[in-house]
Amino acid sequence: MKITIVGTGYVGLVTGTCFAETGITVTCVDKDRGKIEKLQNGIAPIYEPGLDDMIKRNVAKNRLSFSTSLKESIPGSEVVFIAVGTPPDEDGSADLTHVIDVAGEIGAHMNNYLVVVTKSTVPVGTANKVKSAIRAALDKRGLSLAFDVASNPEFLKEGNAVEDFLKPDRIVIGVESENGEKMMRRLYKPFLLNNHPILFMDMASAEMTKYVANAMLATKISFMNDIANLCEIVGADVCAVRNGIGSDPRIGHAFIYPGAGYGGSCFPKDVKALVMTAEANNHPLEILKAVENVNNRQKAVLFKKILRHFNKQLAGKTFTVWGLSFKPNTDDMREAPSLALIESLLKAGARVAVYDPVAMNECRRIIGKAVEYAKDQYEALSGADALIVVTEWNEFRVPNFGLMEKLMKNKVIFDGRNIYEPAEMKDMGFAHYGIGRGK
Repeated sequence: MKITIVGTGYVGLVTGTCFAETGITVTCVDKDRGKIEKLQNGIAPIYEPGLDDMIKRNVAKNRLSFSTSLKESIPGSEVVFIAVGTPPDEDGSADLTHVIDVAGEIGAHMNNYLVVVTKSTVPVGTANKVKSAIRAALDKRGLSLAFDVASNPEFLKEGNAVEDFLKPDRIVIGVESENGEKMMRRLYKPFLLNNHPILFMDMASAEMTKYVANAMLATKISFMNDIANLCEIVGADVCAVRNGIGSDPRIGHAFIYPGAGYGGSCFPKDVKALVMTAEANNHPLEILKAVENVNNRQKAVLFKKILRHFNKQLAGKTFTVWGLSFKPNTDDMREAPSLALIESLLKAGARVAVYDPVAMNECRRIIGKAVEYAKDQYEALSGADALIVVTEWNEFRVPNFGLMEKLMKNKVIFDGRNIYEPAEMKDMGFAHYGIGRGK
């Protein structure tokens, strides 16, 4: 079986590589010639554990290839995935320009029956727009080729995407014909053999499922962040509260860890898009509006704690930031809380030294020379007035506190992910500020 994936971003590259791992012949297409050349040389444009080795292995076995030409890649394909970006438009709604352009290009070059699958995160009704764009391109060519459109949203967690794809919690597929369902069952047969659940539904429901899943997770995070701030006011410890409610199987422990706000490529964008879909249908989602507002406010929580500790006198002081990516095991800094924090520190006249295990180059691309880049977490601490932990990478969890004491000018830690125990920090002489850890 041969398939084509259009778009070699996070979703497209993981999808194509993992399908190749199951024995399918995959061509990944992207207009970015530089990116394709790197991929042809075995260099992935993103950091994702296990992905580099899988790319090299499948390229070597001629199951995975990369191209800048959709026209040359479509012949022989039975399924074409659209996995291009859907960035937020000015009003927060999903910009479908790239998706529709690809659909039109597919219609301009296809010469046999295809199933065209939207893998990009798209609002309800996009499958119909994709179908119309393909049909318009075929009509322009004077052809009446049969094709089907399907929706197959992704549920990949950055930092664990390969495992998520190969061992999915569920596979959601929206179809509207028996032929489309038959083709998608054939494509996902390796997963069915391993008893991973596959859920077929109408396309509108499949499109909605992706947004609602991310919105629900974002809601849990914002809810716990709001509760954490209340805990701090009334003198409760949110970690104890979290354990108390997480023990209830109806709630569970996932996504109830308070912190410095959520970021990344999915939650901020998808919450906004779902809010805009609701507005367009005269059904405002008040809860999700609050989720957004709480998250925006939460990204300023660490900076407010820093201001209070230093009596608003930050000019000339040195702050070390551990963790730049929006979460561990990725170099993705889109909407990362670290960006808002660093911007506030720099505006206040502070000097900022940063360290992240994998996101340093991404930070250089975004921020440039405005901050100082350290070769390791301890070099970043030299002369620091305070340490700020923004991302909970494992290597930050049990650091050498004795060495830290020698390197830092002041023994102050702002713990944006509650990875240290306040009592232990106090015993070691560190001033410690967590999120919702009592007064």
